[in-house]
Amino acid sequence: MPGRFFLSAVRHLIIIERLYKHFGGIRAVEDASLAIEQGSITGLIGPNGAGKTTLFNVIAGIYPPDKGKVLLNGEDITGRKPHELFAKGILRTFQIAHEFSSLSVRENLMMVPSRQSGESLIETWLRPKQVIAEETVIRQRAAEVVDFLQLNSVANELAGNLSGGQKKLLELGRTMMAKPKIVFLDEVGAGVNRTLLRTIGDSILRLNREQGYTFCMIEHDMDFISRLCDPVIVMAAGSVLAQGTADKIMNNEAVIEAYLGSGQKQAQQESQ
Repeated sequence: MPGRFFLSAVRHLIIIERLYKHFGGIRAVEDASLAIEQGSITGLIGPNGAGKTTLFNVIAGIYPPDKGKVLLNGEDITGRKPHELFAKGILRTFQIAHEFSSLSVRENLMMVPSRQSGESLIETWLRPKQVIAEETVIRQRAAEVVDFLQLNSVANELAGNLSGGQKKLLELGRTMMAKPKIVFLDEVGAGVNRTLLRTIGDSILRLNREQGYTFCMIEHDMDFISRLCDPVIVMAAGSVLAQGTADKIMNNEAVIEAYLGSGQKQAQQESQ
């Protein structure tokens, strides 16, 4: 049955078990099961309306599922609130970057770590040295992230003035400040020029290979997916249709039909 796998909680960081999410008569996610291996860059693709973003939103706690489970390292985290999942190391970015436009790039990064002593007026009065020491560590971490993502030239620029690609890099930088277990990237390449897209891709690969970050990414750019992702999971009509390497997926007849439709597929074959 499509979307049904035998999954092991030992081998995988995230496991999705028979997840359902309906909005009235719309079956956005329908009996979806998949697993994300720790240390992988997993691609999630599919035609518009396949349920990819809804799946991300359920995993990240934005929507509760109607049925099914989400497991993190074997722990049932189904229906937990976004701030609870953030504390557990699950981060989700959005197709449209959500920066603080009136703060600088550096300040956007420094805002990320939670429970900072400087957020409490009492702490700033009673423990000023602790507040300063903590802020120094966070500022140093922000400087490292800026350098890693090659954002030095805009570190003091207001985030609202950045280009679309720079905002995507900043969004990636904000995830780095939280030191996550897994990052769910929603169309990180959307609206980004090819040069910055390569920089973003290089950064994701370095974070994965050098620092062990696990990623799951929704993307429509198959060249970008092919360069970064293994495995690639295909969704259609709310369920998992196929999984494999990018090459196998792009030559899968069921995947081709899901994207093009049988009529367009036949026309494509006849034109070749």
